[in-house]
Amino acid sequence: MKAGDKVSVLNDNLKGKIIKIHKNLITIEDEYGFEHTYPSSEIVPAEADLYNLQPVTVKQEPKKNISKKNKIPALVLDLHFDQLVNNPSDYDSWERLFIQKQRLQETINFCRKNHIKKLDVIHGIGDGVLQSMVLDVLRGETGLEYEDGTFFKHQSGTITVILK
Repeated sequence: MKAGDKVSVLNDNLKGKIIKIHKNLITIEDEYGFEHTYPSSEIVPAEADLYNLQPVTVKQEPKKNISKKNKIPALVLDLHFDQLVNNPSDYDSWERLFIQKQRLQETINFCRKNHIKKLDVIHGIGDGVLQSMVLDVLRGETGLEYEDGTFFKHQSGTITVILK
């Protein structure tokens, strides 16, 4: 480094040009005309083109490893009665509700056995009888998380169940 060179101070937000070098001390003049003296070990060249000659290397983004259990999609259970049996008109209302309850319990057990973590239960929007039955079954089960529907009752026809 020599007098007239533009420099920066390492541990200070200060730039300027060298006006005097005396042994191990360098005096610089900042943009306002003030003089500052620092040891030469704290002064670095302030060249705008210092890094322009270095090629820029773009590193490839590392891939995230996703566990197999998170790749399993949510299982969907549609409790509309015409989806469960062939002749829905052959059943009484209490038989319908019993079959829907039984199918829900079987599906929850299937999810646990096959490590399926998410279950979407479609109960539909209606009088709320089927929704109440679904919520009663879910309250009786352990190791489940679900929205109990008290806030958005009759707003959505599905309940998402997370199995722990």
